[in-house]
Amino acid sequence: QFYTEIIGMDILAENYRADRKSWKVDLSLHGIYCIELFSFNGAPPRLSHPEATGLRHLAFAVNNLDDCIRFLTESNIETETIRTDPYTGKRFTFFRDPDGLPVEYYEE
Repeated sequence: QFYTEIIGMDILAENYRADRKSWKVDLSLHGIYCIELFSFNGAPPRLSHPEATGLRHLAFAVNNLDDCIRFLTESNIETETIRTDPYTGKRFTFFRDPDGLPVEYYEE
């Protein structure tokens, strides 16, 4: 629900893997396949914040950061304070998916 209704991705395929007792979903954004998600029973929680070993965060380019933050807020998703990239001058913010993974919106 988070990645389809909040982020706006479309489901390309969804499969239950009985041998692992887990679901796998393939998602696209604007018709481009870009991410696959897995569910695992009893998976441990993320141990630390963005600097943890492994996937640091997901980043998506957006056209209007203010509109995106307004939508996230209306969906009861907290965002961090807007920051500005000192190298590009572009604005960005972070929020978390339901598993605690940091997600970044970066204004183009």
